[in-house]
Amino acid sequence: MTDSQSPNTPYNEALAGTLIDRTIREKIVLVAVALPGDTDEAVEASLDELALLVDTAGADEVARLVQRRDAPDHTWYIGKGKVEELKELCLALDADTVVFDNELAPAQQFKLEKLLGRTALDRTAVILDIFGQNAHTMEGKAQVELALLRYRLPRLRRGANAKMSQQRGGVGGRFGSGETKLETDRRKIMRRITKLERELASLSETRALQRQGRQRSGLASVAIVGYTNAGKSTLLNRLTDSGVLSEDRLFATLDPTTRRLALPGGEPVLLTDTVGFISRLPHGLVESFKGTLEVAALADYLVHVVDASSPDPQGQIDAVHEVLREIEAAEVPELLVINKADLAPVAAKELQVEYSDAVVVSAATGDGLDEFLRAIGDRLRALAVVYDMVIPYDRGDVMASVHREGEVVSTTDDDAAWVIRARLSDASAGRLADFITSDAGIS
Repeated sequence: MTDSQSPNTPYNEALAGTLIDRTIREKIVLVAVALPGDTDEAVEASLDELALLVDTAGADEVARLVQRRDAPDHTWYIGKGKVEELKELCLALDADTVVFDNELAPAQQFKLEKLLGRTALDRTAVILDIFGQNAHTMEGKAQVELALLRYRLPRLRRGANAKMSQQRGGVGGRFGSGETKLETDRRKIMRRITKLERELASLSETRALQRQGRQRSGLASVAIVGYTNAGKSTLLNRLTDSGVLSEDRLFATLDPTTRRLALPGGEPVLLTDTVGFISRLPHGLVESFKGTLEVAALADYLVHVVDASSPDPQGQIDAVHEVLREIEAAEVPELLVINKADLAPVAAKELQVEYSDAVVVSAATGDGLDEFLRAIGDRLRALAVVYDMVIPYDRGDVMASVHREGEVVSTTDDDAAWVIRARLSDASAGRLADFITSDAGIS
């Protein structure tokens, strides 16, 4: 059995274990600190999203506790008096775990657990737990395990009572006591992190070779991005019959899927579904998934799907743009697609007024998809350069490639060749350079 397979190795718990016990529906108390500038509405909306995350992880919210402070307490994050109130609330409701909507420092987490007598987690831990449930491919599992181990490493501590998820294993599992055991576990985790980084680097090289093959095909690359549960996979399925898992829950799919799509003009493109984003997506996950997320940074165009039925669609748009900046994809041109118009027609219209270039669709019903396909086709053609070409009559294969990979603007029959003008991508132009006479200088 390898390290990654053995159930007895501490670092394997990061992948195989859980933060929240899904054999039962745990009772969770949600906690948030409202800082200066945070409105009550924004805090409640964030807690609503955290409740959805907790539900996706397999637990139930039983209460909420909010404290407004000028700054987080360096020891408890919330004030000492509020911690005592939280403890009484947990006892009264028989709550198993408290989950903070804020990111806790390892020392804060340890002190909270010691005083509360129960598990204390933060938003990052819950998101990592959900990713751990939904990773299925070798690369996805490696990316999630790496993020979990990076999260776990600074939270190792000594003592028989040292735990992050009491008596359950997982990221917060028991590590035993004593300095020797602590250092042994730390070294094991560091070795595992190094091994995972090497594996992901190798997978990245393989993906780069695959990407080069796609570029040689001359097909434009379009990446679907958006907030989690915005309907990205549903859109891909509707357009390509790809059969990608599509469920009404957060982070239902983590692994990118690429399918070929023919646009109304006949030109084919490669359409890729990506992992969903979320507000305050853990930095460790962004780092671990950079290899997967780079499909957005390297795409010719982005299709940014936004959920019109969301309580805060603008907040979701902003969150997606923040992640795009972090993965260096902010400069890639995008088409905003306002989805779920069947559920929220008024909100969809209001968003379209604000974003006049956006397209309103319902991926579930298919409404608006014809307009979407025309829009993405027009956008991609606007990016392509128009070239003048001369193709001999005996090179029908080249003529077929031009029709397949680009858009033929005009064709003239000469004595021995076709004289054509066509829009081509950079990759196609490079492959067909022997037949190009000039750049027509138009788009």
